[in-house]
Amino acid sequence: MDIRIPEQNCVFIAGRLTRDPELRFTQKGQGVSFFDVAVNRRYRDLATGEWKDDTVFVPVTVWGQVAERCKEKLKKGSPVHVEGRLASTEYTDKAGQKRKMMKVTARRVQFLAYATPAEGGGAAPETPEVAESAESDVKSDASGMDEVPF
Repeated sequence: MDIRIPEQNCVFIAGRLTRDPELRFTQKGQGVSFFDVAVNRRYRDLATGEWKDDTVFVPVTVWGQVAERCKEKLKKGSPVHVEGRLASTEYTDKAGQKRKMMKVTARRVQFLAYATPAEGGGAAPETPEVAESAESDVKSDASGMDEVPF
């Protein structure tokens, strides 16, 4: 019996940037941005009853105009909501060892923070700003990125 498994690869994360986004351009001029998001989880330890925190650091890659918008609008500490797909990358580390890492290739990035009135901004809009990537932007020019961005 042949069981058909649906192709489903959707990732949703919310957290804060651990560093300013890095923006590069491929040989064809397409923007690609890299940043890491710290995602926090608070849970109760069943053995002790104490509340504990767990943080996961997720590398995110963004393509096209969304990448440029992220570089323009985000900085270390900015809260974001990212929608995308899980991707595996292979690279060689400084010691010459082959490594694999998981990352999120973003399709949509929602900027969750705005300038306060003291910083020259007005009241926050009713809905946060969203930058969305066309599917073709995400796939079109990955070939120009031969090195791992860290």
